[in-house]
Amino acid sequence: MLMKYIFITGGVVSSLGKGLTAASIAMLLEKQGLKVAMMKLDPYLNVDPGTMSPYQHGEVYVTDDGAETDLDLGHYYRYCNSPLSKASNATSGQIYDTVIKRERRGDYLGKTVQVIPHITDEIKQRIIECGEQEKGIEIVIVEIGGTVGDIESLPYFEAIRQFRYERPALCINIHLSYVPYLKAAGEVKTKPTQQSVQVLRGIGIIPDILLCRSEVALSEEEKDKISLFCSVVRECVFVEQDVSHSIYEVPLALHEQGVDKKICEFLKISYHPSNLEEWSHLIEIIKNPKGIVTIAVVGKYIQHQDAYKSVYESLYHAALYAGYKLKINRFESDKILDSNDELITDIKGFDGYLIPGGFGQRGWMGKIMTAKYCRENKIPYFGLCLGLQVMLVEFARHVLNLKEANSTEMDLETKEPVIAMLSDQVHVTELGGTMRLGAYPCSLKPGTHAYKAYKTDEISERHRHRYEFNNNYKEAMEAAGLIFSGIWKKGNLAEIAEVRDHPWMLGVQYHPEFKSKPIEPHPLFRDFIKASIEHGSHSRN
Repeated sequence: MLMKYIFITGGVVSSLGKGLTAASIAMLLEKQGLKVAMMKLDPYLNVDPGTMSPYQHGEVYVTDDGAETDLDLGHYYRYCNSPLSKASNATSGQIYDTVIKRERRGDYLGKTVQVIPHITDEIKQRIIECGEQEKGIEIVIVEIGGTVGDIESLPYFEAIRQFRYERPALCINIHLSYVPYLKAAGEVKTKPTQQSVQVLRGIGIIPDILLCRSEVALSEEEKDKISLFCSVVRECVFVEQDVSHSIYEVPLALHEQGVDKKICEFLKISYHPSNLEEWSHLIEIIKNPKGIVTIAVVGKYIQHQDAYKSVYESLYHAALYAGYKLKINRFESDKILDSNDELITDIKGFDGYLIPGGFGQRGWMGKIMTAKYCRENKIPYFGLCLGLQVMLVEFARHVLNLKEANSTEMDLETKEPVIAMLSDQVHVTELGGTMRLGAYPCSLKPGTHAYKAYKTDEISERHRHRYEFNNNYKEAMEAAGLIFSGIWKKGNLAEIAEVRDHPWMLGVQYHPEFKSKPIEPHPLFRDFIKASIEHGSHSRN
């Protein structure tokens, strides 16, 4: 079968859920036995989101090959089995950088370098490369970031217009648009969607399928109106209404309306009934949980709901696996201590505590005192990346009695550098793409919590950090009750640490949240939630 392409665009406003929609469509097509690759095209001029503030961009999702990418790739991973790599995300910064470097080398033989054809050709080439990253890929789904009408997105729209013009039988366009409901008037308004499609058609792109995002259901009359004024046949106008319980209902809702069947018709792919029992079962658990497990997340970027997106979703997956409803309480780590560096009481009383990754000094002491509270009170604790470093510094200060123990990230002149920068990172001057990034192997120690979770000797997990545990303190920490249960042997670096004689206190130097799915929760999140449920049951009895 010739490779086929689905382009997904958005209209009216941003944050409509194009990433979720694209991922849901990919999952439904996989249920048809198709191998799908996914790609996100981002119009910003940053080379990647790695240097962008979490308050601006949200989470940075890291792939096995070390690409720092858009958080939508996390949605792709959670919903489907698309290969994810550097070929799965491209930004305007990357595109322009590539073209300008070619111009400087003289590759264009003196030609005037322009947006058309040089930028658009590079965009088209990136789309082709996404489909070639693995053998057997049959469908490439391309999500265009931003909203139709944005100036910075125009080269992408022109590129996919050209792409389809060159392959008319192999491409379809899906447009996701917002249909607002005005409570004061008690009615939905179709005009914004009409205008959005008009702008899209003015660019030369005619949507084959129109997905209408709305808070409420649309009447047949409203769908007829949208079809007429947008010139999209009535049977290709679908409603993506706000779901009741979980974002994992989206693929089921699209399937019930026959969106996947219509896509197969357009692409001339034989369609057969899909088995979505696993996802239906997931929704039943969401609707009828056994109980509630409460987790406190203590971090720096709590105000932005997407800054720890994969962390929250991974906790959610693990709670669903246990049959429980998850309740997360978010605490800003720089606001949880009193003037004496003691924990404010309202952080106490949860079933488990998680400290996610982050950079910089703000909130450092709040995290350390959270770890101390969990260690002393035998409460489940899970530290991710910086959360491991917090756990190790806290242990050094309050168990080894090294009062000045610290990370050189927080105090470059510390006399006890329990956490320090690797020698090959010391002289790095550029911030973007220069950390320990991507997948690294890790050997596990039998009999530990980590080994019991993974049930294997060797694992591979994704990293994004500069600082590491200083092995000069390893012997003293082990003697005092710490277990280094995971080691990267080649670099002789600590990857996992656990507190001995504690129900479940574990930190990892990597980001396990990047490898969790609703149907397959990450082993460490699964066991952390299990330990938290057990602690909660004991504390309430």
